[in-house]
Amino acid sequence: MIHHHSIGDARITGVIEYSGPTHDPAFLYPGSTRPRATPRWKANASWLRAAPLCARYRRLIVTVQLWVVKAGGNVIIVDTGVGNRKVRAAAARMDRLNTLVMPWLESIGAGPSHVTHVVMTHMHTDHVGWNTVEDGGKWVPTFPKARYLFPKDEFDYWKAQYDKGDKEVKSGSFVDSVLPINRCGPRRVHGRQVRGRGLPRARAGARPCARHAVVSHSLTRRGRSLHRRRDAQCDPDRASRMERTATVSGPTRRLRRAPRCCSARAERGALIMPMHLGNPYCGYVRRQGDGYAFEPAT
Repeated sequence: MIHHHSIGDARITGVIEYSGPTHDPAFLYPGSTRPRATPRWKANASWLRAAPLCARYRRLIVTVQLWVVKAGGNVIIVDTGVGNRKVRAAAARMDRLNTLVMPWLESIGAGPSHVTHVVMTHMHTDHVGWNTVEDGGKWVPTFPKARYLFPKDEFDYWKAQYDKGDKEVKSGSFVDSVLPINRCGPRRVHGRQVRGRGLPRARAGARPCARHAVVSHSLTRRGRSLHRRRDAQCDPDRASRMERTATVSGPTRRLRRAPRCCSARAERGALIMPMHLGNPYCGYVRRQGDGYAFEPAT
């Protein structure tokens, strides 16, 4: 449930909360009712069969994992998964989990007393859960010494929905996994641009992102780069259901940005480390004809 990677002298560890065939492709990608019969799926069949697509059950294998970055003396967690004992009635696969994520984090030196930063790409239910743990009937920060960095625009959007009376924002995750952090002080809620702020020795940065996440995060160490994204989707003409319904800025502007994002990652040869991609968990964006393809890392 733990896998390691290196970017220069930075150590990157993926801690898998769970992984399994959970989503019908037609649900996540409207129009893909018969994925094995479409040109896009056929063109990627060799590697899709190896990991993200369970063809026998016609389900996408979705992984939820936390990425831990150790660089320059910092211990940084990027997104925090679903979390334990969180009530998620709308999604059985996330409802009241009881996993060993915390012991696994502690085993790699990323326990509550070690983490210096907790960074969110966006604030969906399966990306914020381990921000908090229950203590005496209250949700408190899991990593009390860490600086929590949220995309401010998205935080303000969901906070406005909460203030209007929607107490079940993001299936309740805003209440039990985000607001308790904000109540610890405004210094814990940061704007989208965090380049060089709070990560002084790791040369890390955040920028607005096309597709599913609100921001993407990158790290450069001794000339080598990684790029942390929610998914490995490289087709600028196809949006997932989550992009159509759950983003703040709207799909049109994001889809226009997608080719530029792919081009930049391909030119830099950056290692892409998504949250929801199963084995091999990470890879590269490569140019393929007039478009781009995802190349799994070995």
